[in-house]
Amino acid sequence: MLWLITQNKQSLVNVKEVTVKGKNIQGVIGSASMDEWSKTLGKYNSNERAMEILKEIFMRIDEGNGISVTFSMPEK
Repeated sequence: MLWLITQNKQSLVNVKEVTVKGKNIQGVIGSASMDEWSKTLGKYNSNERAMEILKEIFMRIDEGNGISVTFSMPEK
């Protein structure tokens, strides 16, 4: 289970999938049938910075105990 605090600190979301789309990081927070609900978790200055943050999220998951992982999206 992955819990993320969004970049603007306004939402705590349980995320099923994290995707980089350009400079943005999107999180899939739910799905049903063919519909999918996603939320922007953070917006950054470049695709490279968004990819760095994706790697940080992966490292946190990899280091976690496998039950629940939390991550706070960086402001920049």
